[in-house]
Order: sequence, then structure tokens, then C-alpha cells
Amino acid sequence: MNKDTLAFNNAQSETEKPICQLLALTINAALSEAENKIWHAHPVWFLDGNPVVGYSKLKSGIRLLFWSGQTFEEAGLKNEGKFKAAEIRYTSVNQVNTSDLKRWLKKARDIQWDYKNIVKRKGQLERLK
Repeated sequence: MNKDTLAFNNAQSETEKPICQLLALTINAALSEAENKIWHAHPVWFLDGNPVVGYSKLKSGIRLLFWSGQTFEEAGLKNEGKFKAAEIRYTSVNQVNTSDLKRWLKKARDIQWDYKNIVKRKGQLERLK
């Protein structure tokens, strides 16, 4: 696991740390080819330079975000923002359904919108996969 992601996880509360650890381990296993780094202050995984999944700490818990998640057509994910992102929030490690998570991670690899070039395209997203 990326040392900065590990440090992020270890800095969380006793309730949130196990959530972050489970998310990181599951994401790393499912997207072993992805680059993981801290981006905008939270752990994010990239495929070919394109952000696909990450998580962050909010007042309400840990938010897991899939950049192309609106296209996954998954009832467990809620739309986030004006682009294609979708999220789910956790307040307990027991809420993390690893079967759902693994399915979403497969879709994160297979369904991607080009966030890497969104600025160059002046806010227009194009589907990569």
C-alpha cells in the first residue's frame, strides 16, 4: 500500500480507520495495476492517469467515490456532482459490503470517463471504455 495512503488511514479515528483499511486493501487487490496516491488530500487510484476511485473523510463518515459511478447503474451508489461521479458513505466498517465493492471496482475498470483531460476539453467528458 502507498505509504501516504497508509498514513492517511492511520490518522483516522478508531471508527474510521478500519473502514479506510478495508477499502484500501480491497481496492488494491481488485485494481492491482492502478497507481495509488494522495490527490487533493485523500487516497485516489488511477488507471492510465485517469482517476477511478478514492475515499475521503467527511464529518458524516468516510465517502467512497467512483469518478464514473453514475454510469455503473448501481442502486447502492448516489450521484455526486454535475459530472459522472457516484458515492456511498460509511460510518462503520460493518456497512462495507465487500461483494458490492468488488463488483463496483470491476465496473470502475471497465467503465471510464476521461477525467484526465477534462480541463483540456473545457469541462466536457468523453467515454473511454
